[in-house]
Amino acid sequence: MITSVFKKSTPLNLFLVVFLMLVFFLTYQFQDLTWTNSGFLIFKKMGLFAILLGSVFITNFIAKKNGLSKDSSYVILFYFLLLLFFPSVLDNTSLIASNFFILLALRRLISLQSLKASKEKIFDASLWIFVATMFHFWSILYILLVFISIIFHVSRDYRNWILPFIAFFAVGIVFMVFSIIFKIDGIEYINTNATTNFNIDYFTNNYQNGALSIYATIVLFFVVSMFASLSNRPQVLHSSFKKIIGSFFIGVVIFLISSNKSNDLLVFTIAPLAIMATSHIEIKQLKLKQEMVLFVLILCSLFAFFSQL
Repeated sequence: MITSVFKKSTPLNLFLVVFLMLVFFLTYQFQDLTWTNSGFLIFKKMGLFAILLGSVFITNFIAKKNGLSKDSSYVILFYFLLLLFFPSVLDNTSLIASNFFILLALRRLISLQSLKASKEKIFDASLWIFVATMFHFWSILYILLVFISIIFHVSRDYRNWILPFIAFFAVGIVFMVFSIIFKIDGIEYINTNATTNFNIDYFTNNYQNGALSIYATIVLFFVVSMFASLSNRPQVLHSSFKKIIGSFFIGVVIFLISSNKSNDLLVFTIAPLAIMATSHIEIKQLKLKQEMVLFVLILCSLFAFFSQL
């Protein structure tokens, strides 16, 4: 029944997911109402929710525009459900903003397959990645995906290899100007954020540990399904799916090495995992299996969300 509802992309499905996102976003925010006394903080919360919605729409656009999903609403549904595993990210402005810019970069890199305006796409993707780095330093690792994309499509033109460095200097100049205006010590900012921590001992309660464990199990299921079915997919889509897989694993590495470790860091894995989950659910299979996968995911995400409030 659930799969039948989201099998087609309709305005009603979109409204339903947006409405549910707003309900769960407010449910988390209303735990502490001090922000309601400040107009600035209210505006900040509204902006945060708008960026979250933007992330969902961009992920859905990437999947549909590049043929990674059919005309369904599964991508936005899975993005919403996976987001519920880490409710504290709903208040983490820097990570939400960084992930948003990474998705803008991923959109340009996936579309590079068309070979149209390839230089503009490489520069734009690099630019967005370096902008994302200003919000979370280790998102700079996504620049690897730019060079992987160049290898896949346009490696013969040496100018394409230079464009990421031009984007780096452009963002660097903007960052220096910003630092001077607002009197920010740029060197100290980099030294503070460019640190690593491989210990996974940050849990404040068992429910965070449980949410991570359940999420890891779901990740394993969909990633294995993606690798198992990749060879059966149209050859033209292979490079796009490989970029999605690469994006996911870079997100995992960011989680593993970041110093201020928390479950929130897995927000970088949500978009690629939502696309992989959609790819799995759209494979021809018994409807009962589809319903079971979706039903179990809904139960797990609801449990993870409410147990961590």
